[in-house]
Amino acid sequence: MKKAMVALGMVVVMLLGVSYIYAQEQGGGTSHGWMHGQEHRGQWNKLSLTPEQKAKFQELRRKFIKETAQLRGELVTKRLELKLLWTDPKANSQAILAKERELRDLQNRMRDKIIQHKLEFRNSLTPEQIEKLGMMGRRHYGFHHHHHHQGMGHSGM
Repeated sequence: MKKAMVALGMVVVMLLGVSYIYAQEQGGGTSHGWMHGQEHRGQWNKLSLTPEQKAKFQELRRKFIKETAQLRGELVTKRLELKLLWTDPKANSQAILAKERELRDLQNRMRDKIIQHKLEFRNSLTPEQIEKLGMMGRRHYGFHHHHHHQGMGHSGM
């Protein structure tokens, strides 16, 4: 019975995650970086982006969200699985370590996608804009990412 409840809980969380991701793709929800939203319009002005560049960057962002939707869902699921292992008195150390490795692999895949996205963004800038980007500081590179860490580590413990 307990396993069925855990499985049901994982399905519910996964569905919520997919719904959230879908809402983000449709323009609903909150801003999560990458040169969009009110807080980033000022950053676009500092870079003096052309209307064509702005349109291209918005398309790049939509493409990134679409291409990483499944991966983001997997990350949500893996974090939940790990949290359940950490809170299960019967879970052994090897199972926890294996799940941590799986999560780390997914996180590395996401980092690779983020770097690729940043490079595509950067490749569309002029040399002068790239210099301005460097002066804006790391947080304001136009594609900072908000990470949702809960408590200690990624497990939410």
